[in-house]
Amino acid sequence: MAEPRRPGAAARHSHKGAARKAEGADLRAAAARVVHAVRAEGRSLTAALAAAAGTVPARDQALLTELCYGTLRLLPRLEALIAILLSRPLRRADRILNALMAVGLYQLVSTRIPAHAAVAATVDAARVLGRPRAAGLVNAALRRFQREQDSLLAQVGTDPDDPALFPDWLLRRLKAAWPAHWRRIVAVSNQRPPMAVRVNRMRVDPAGYAAQLAAAGIVARPLPGLDSALMLEQPLPAERLPGFAAGLVSVQDAAAQCAALLLDPRPGERVLDACAAPGNKTAHLLEHAGGDLALTAVDLYVDRLAPLRQNLARLGLRAQVLAADARDAAAQWPGAPYDAILLDAPCSATGVIRRHPDIKYLRRDTDIAALTATQDALLAALWPQLRPGGRLLYATCSVLPDENQDRVAAFLAAHDDARERALTVPAGAGDALPCAPGVQVLPTADGGDGFYFALLERVG
Repeated sequence: MAEPRRPGAAARHSHKGAARKAEGADLRAAAARVVHAVRAEGRSLTAALAAAAGTVPARDQALLTELCYGTLRLLPRLEALIAILLSRPLRRADRILNALMAVGLYQLVSTRIPAHAAVAATVDAARVLGRPRAAGLVNAALRRFQREQDSLLAQVGTDPDDPALFPDWLLRRLKAAWPAHWRRIVAVSNQRPPMAVRVNRMRVDPAGYAAQLAAAGIVARPLPGLDSALMLEQPLPAERLPGFAAGLVSVQDAAAQCAALLLDPRPGERVLDACAAPGNKTAHLLEHAGGDLALTAVDLYVDRLAPLRQNLARLGLRAQVLAADARDAAAQWPGAPYDAILLDAPCSATGVIRRHPDIKYLRRDTDIAALTATQDALLAALWPQLRPGGRLLYATCSVLPDENQDRVAAFLAAHDDARERALTVPAGAGDALPCAPGVQVLPTADGGDGFYFALLERVG
């Protein structure tokens, strides 16, 4: 692709060397590394962003997060633009430049960052990434986009709800499962998520905490049926929430807050939280029962237990925390048999794509069979740990029937001592659809994420 005939100031600046790189070049390079780690290396966005966070100043963390999340939400469209802007594909060794140009285009398309600043910083980020010769190529691509923006966007589309922003395999499954709702699922999943908080009722009354938010200039509203939940008008860093460090409040999606309410653990009960990390639902179970539970929290991955313990400590809660495989049917869990079990099963996470846009690139259609096998194994292994008359809440953050009602229906058919108990999802969680068995909560723009719940009782 030829260089522009009359390069602007940012282009001239890009030839003056790394010593005078544009402000924000390191930040754009970090964002490109994160996007590349997800798209080309298959790393999770959470892990890649955590690794990159230490490379930029604290004041830039919010912008780094915005650039990474926003670029990944729109990545199929941005990659289509890049394919038009480049005369030929980049070499495999230079694929990180695709990520960098995607970050640059995202700034020009979807942020209020001044175009000259976005271009200058993104061009100089090529040098930070060790590819100084590519600075001209990046500059030419971004400058051409500025000149031809309207016609280029007309070719790739501008609809933020565009199904083309979703992988084909997932669209096929959504259309088959939810013919009347799939477009809304896609539209909501392409948006920025709202921010709900859970008030720790052991330490503060929700109305009193709402007053603290108002005093801090933070607008929030209650959610019907979710007695500990408040929905913020605007998302903000958790550390800015009054009393967050002191354990007055936690950040938790509205639909996710249904788990503790539906399982409804009572003071003095023995409870197992399988697949418990990072511990938000663990903490909510304890808060719901006033801290008076003999609760065992289990997770397969040792490195995920540290945040769980930190979460409990911040909230002033206690639980027995174990690193173990909940599929181990021979395990002798402390406290078994349990009065109640929460199985928040590993799943495709297709109900939380707006919070984890990397799912669109990390998940494959072939993953579903392996996930359903794991879900079946967990149900089979945990059921004997439940006392007769006890209850198990099966939950996923998926919107795919294969992982939800199909699993529960198969389990009920194979277990004469299992029966479904009716449950009612609070209105504040979002749109809840009966599935027989269970209830599917679809993601909603101003409500909860996509979750599935089924409550099972072990018959004596």
